[in-house]
Order: sequence, then C-alpha cells, then structure tokens
Amino acid sequence: MTENTGLQKAAILMLAMGESEAAEVMKFLGPREVLKLGASMATMKNVPHEEVVSTLENFRDMVAAASTVGLDSDEYIRQVLTKALGDDKASVLLSRILGGKDASGIESLKWMDSQSVAELIRNEHPQIIATILVHLERDQACEILSHFTDRLRNDVVLRIATLDGVQPAALRELNDVLTKLLSGNENIKKSSLGGVRTAAEILNFMSGEQESSVMDNIKNYDNDMAQKIMDEMFVFDNVIDIDDRGIQLLLREVQSEMLIVALKGASQELREKIFKNMSARASEMMREDLESKGPVRLSEVESQQKQILQIVRRLADEGQIVLGGKGEDSFV
Repeated sequence: MTENTGLQKAAILMLAMGESEAAEVMKFLGPREVLKLGASMATMKNVPHEEVVSTLENFRDMVAAASTVGLDSDEYIRQVLTKALGDDKASVLLSRILGGKDASGIESLKWMDSQSVAELIRNEHPQIIATILVHLERDQACEILSHFTDRLRNDVVLRIATLDGVQPAALRELNDVLTKLLSGNENIKKSSLGGVRTAAEILNFMSGEQESSVMDNIKNYDNDMAQKIMDEMFVFDNVIDIDDRGIQLLLREVQSEMLIVALKGASQELREKIFKNMSARASEMMREDLESKGPVRLSEVESQQKQILQIVRRLADEGQIVLGGKGEDSFV
C-alpha cells in the first residue's frame, strides 16, 4: 500500500508541470476523470519537495505506459481549479480545457452534477430517461438514478435492460428536453446502446438496497432477463478471479481501513487470496485488524466493497488488470 494513490500522484504531476502542459493533458480526459483529478488537485497543500520529486521520477519510469484521467461540471471545475491554482492561473487553464468542449445535447449532461441532471429529466417519460442514461458514464447514471423514487428508478432500469439500440429519430426527440444532439443525418445507423450489459454495469454502482429493489422488479417482469443481468454483474466475490499481479495492483490503490471493512463480508477463500499477495508483515497486520474489528453494519461493508469495485473497474478500463467473466468476453 503506497502513501499516495494513483489519483494523488496524477494531481501532483499536473500541478508540477505548469498551466500550458496541464491544459494539453486535460484536453484528452473525460468529464468524470477531470472532476476527480481537479478535486484532488484542490486538496494538495504544501506538498513536500521530496514527494514531488518522487512522483516525477515514478512518472518518468512509467512513461511508456498510456494513462488517462478526467472532470465533470463546468462550474465545479472552475471552483476546484480556482482553489487549486488561483484566479489567474485557473482562468488560463479553464479557457483551454473548456473552450473546445461541445456543450450541447447529452454531452452537456456529462459536465453537470448528478442531482441537477435528475431534476432536469425526472418528469420526462421513463423511456426518454432510459435513452438519456445509456449515453452517460455508468457511475453517473447510477448517481442520477439514486435521486429518483424507487418506482421511477425500477422502471427506468427495466427499460434500459430491454432497450435494443437507439434510432437517430429517437435521439432527435430528446431535443424537446435537451439541445440538439444529432445533425439530422437520416443515414446514421442506430447506436448499439442499452441492454442487459448496460443495466448490469449501472447496477454495479448501486447500493445493496437499491440494487435489490431494482432486481426484484426485473424478476417480476422477466426472470430469465434478471438472471442474465446477474450473470453480467461483477460482484465483490469475483475479485478472486483476478490474477495475482492484478490483486497487487489493486492493493496499491485501496486504503487499509476500506479493505478491512470490505473483507468483513468476504469469503475465507477471497481473504486468503488477498493475504497471499501482501508482504508477510502486511498480511499479519491485516489478519490482526480483521480479528480485532468489531461488528460492522452490512450497509457499510457493501459500501466499501462497491468503492473497491469502482477501483477495479477503473484499472480494468485502463488495461492494467483483466476481469474474468462468464463466456468469452471480459468485464470492463
């Protein structure tokens, strides 16, 4: 377990490289990633010189590997970077980051906070909401769904699971809710969005209680579909299928306290796999901490497991680890 996470190291690197270079890097990042990086940059106060040097040396050693990071709401980005860099520097950086962004249609939602998006679309038809959400990052879609009533959330996820692509004409109907998304080209092929995999990916981010409610609703509608969704979901117990190198990479990103709570609800087999990928001393300390840890609420265990799964998915998206799934495809 390192003192700084990958995100913190990225924030140090961005603050060290200067406005022009940082702006160029930011152009290649996605909305959700920029939000996390900007927020991390804002928390960087009086970083020791040796820590900066160590981070730069680490980056130099890893420069052959591709990496990405990213951000969310324009106003939030503005506030975060202003706190991190000051008014003058932030204004220069923001003009370069946001100047060329397409702020129309569904793309604009990716730069808004989830509660604002929920307020914007909650009164639309559930089918319209489902069509919007499949265009967003899965964790953002989950956050938006968390602001809905149980009934609306269950209905929307069911519609996502049964959505068989989106025709251009259907997308253009969203102009009544959003600004223009497509130019009106009738020859554009339908987007292959929605379906069982998309529903599963969104459910992976939900709390245990919301996930159970949604799955019960889907089972009542179509039990076979519910089973297919469950087969596609990557749950905490599936961490055991990650190879040793992947487990070691994961452990570098996870804080000890988070792991202790998550392992309270894990099988002994999974615990042993985690222990064997630690140093002897770290493994011994983790075993002792687990034994001494008192009772933990199931909701807290699930929350920590979900956070670790988000790290797992990020590492998988970056190509650093491979997730084993059912069938020939891997989860990503």
